[in-house]
Amino acid sequence: MEETVGFSILDRDNQLEKLANTKFDLAIIGGGVTGAGIALDAASRGLKVCLVEKNDFASGTSNKSTKLIHGGLRYLKQFEIGLVRESGSERAIVHKLAPHLVIPEKMLLPLVEGGTYGKMMTAIGLKVYDLLADVKGDDRRQMLDKEETLEKEPLLNKDVVLGSGLYAEYRTDDARLTIEILKKAAEYGATIVNYCKMESFTNNNEGKIKHLNCLDYNTGHTLKVKARNYVSAAGPWVDLLRTKDKSLNNKHLHLTKGVHIVFSHEKLPVQQPLYFDVPDGRMIFAIPRGRVTYVGTTDTNYSGNLERVVATKDDANYILNAINSTFPSVNLTIDDIESNWAGLRPLIHEEGKDPSELSRKDEIFISDSGLISIAGGKLTGYRKMAHRLIDAVLKTMSKKRRDKFDESLTKKIDLVTPKLKSSKDVELYQKDIEKALAELGVNDTYQAWYLCTTYGKQADRIIEKSRDFNNQDTLERLIKAELWFAVHKEMINSLSDFFVRRTGRLYFDIPSVKKYAGIVLEDCINYLNWNEERVASEKEQLNMLIQDATTYYDVEFE
Repeated sequence: MEETVGFSILDRDNQLEKLANTKFDLAIIGGGVTGAGIALDAASRGLKVCLVEKNDFASGTSNKSTKLIHGGLRYLKQFEIGLVRESGSERAIVHKLAPHLVIPEKMLLPLVEGGTYGKMMTAIGLKVYDLLADVKGDDRRQMLDKEETLEKEPLLNKDVVLGSGLYAEYRTDDARLTIEILKKAAEYGATIVNYCKMESFTNNNEGKIKHLNCLDYNTGHTLKVKARNYVSAAGPWVDLLRTKDKSLNNKHLHLTKGVHIVFSHEKLPVQQPLYFDVPDGRMIFAIPRGRVTYVGTTDTNYSGNLERVVATKDDANYILNAINSTFPSVNLTIDDIESNWAGLRPLIHEEGKDPSELSRKDEIFISDSGLISIAGGKLTGYRKMAHRLIDAVLKTMSKKRRDKFDESLTKKIDLVTPKLKSSKDVELYQKDIEKALAELGVNDTYQAWYLCTTYGKQADRIIEKSRDFNNQDTLERLIKAELWFAVHKEMINSLSDFFVRRTGRLYFDIPSVKKYAGIVLEDCINYLNWNEERVASEKEQLNMLIQDATTYYDVEFE
């Protein structure tokens, strides 16, 4: 295994000091994938950038997606040709930037009697999809007959399946992608801080934003953040910031909720990702991922608590009915669900449209105060969204100042150092990890897959660090090394940061959360100097997260 070099470091104390004592070209509010993309684009062009996030990075929408970098086949049906073209081309770009995180998958679209897509329309639609996305070679769509379809996925209902389309998509880990973008932005000099809430704007006599008033949750200290330009990429909270800015108008957000439910792969052993019809005419995904299969998503209007979005019994039953209708032999019940996640889509309101009909296009709002807000959009389009936003920022500058900065470079900036160059490299590296783990006494291909697809070549550092711990159990040593890495390289500040957004364990390996919570807590106390009150708070917060991931409520939280 190669020696690892060039790691990005997010050191919170150092970043806070820079935040308080620097005047920036650009201050970004919001640490989801959109804010992260803006930070990287701006910093790599030469702007002096800071980003503040009131919770953890990717703790909102950017950790609650279907975890696909996908072209949006259904947007063809809505004639959003530009969105499909952009999304399709972006998939291949982001895959090259982080091939261990953005992984090509063949998606099966079963054709059923009375379904959304007929055979002819599917053949034409997938052909257009390939053309718009410039799909080449083996990734181009194939049309399969009934026998070929059932060979691909035997769980499908043979009484209604007519055939299928097979086309290319890309699976990802949305939170890990966000973290890697932020780490790379920090490498380019961006100042990045989580758990730092933007509480209010201070404006000058002309009504322009003079500075942000921010609260550091760890210390309780307030600080002023000064910049020449201010951007809000706050996702579902964009309208709240526009209200504080006194710039909210008749163009506003329309929040919809999406729920995904997770089963052990033994309970739902699909052989490959599927995009399939549900009884009400929508379509949802079933995606195998490591030791589990996850299914979603719902798409319902939302007006509840932005800070605690949960799955209801209606949400779970909606997806269960879809699964059991499509895969009649599995007979799943709510008790078979291992975990779930629920999140919000900050879409742009369009009068008279149902949630699933709303456009996923992004939109930029420019306030008289100078606040530039961006909302809408898709995970797949984060890089292009950032590009458009920075172009809007540059237009506020004089030509002389604007000419100081480079064109966007993000199309060629590898997101993880050291890099893996291709899917083949990822495959070979995973075998290297298997050998390294075998030397430590771990003969589990899942662990090698998990480390490879979560960290890329940064896994070398974690495996090497695990040798420093004296626990007899190798898996305990590995998770302690993961935590060490997350604390020292990725700015975790809570148990939930680690179990949800850095590792994805709460969703995809919840038994490991329950098993290792005590060990992780013990090391967090030592690394982060938590007192008894903080320890009690962390335990309570983690228990609530486990409850929300395994409970189906009667109603939303208000």
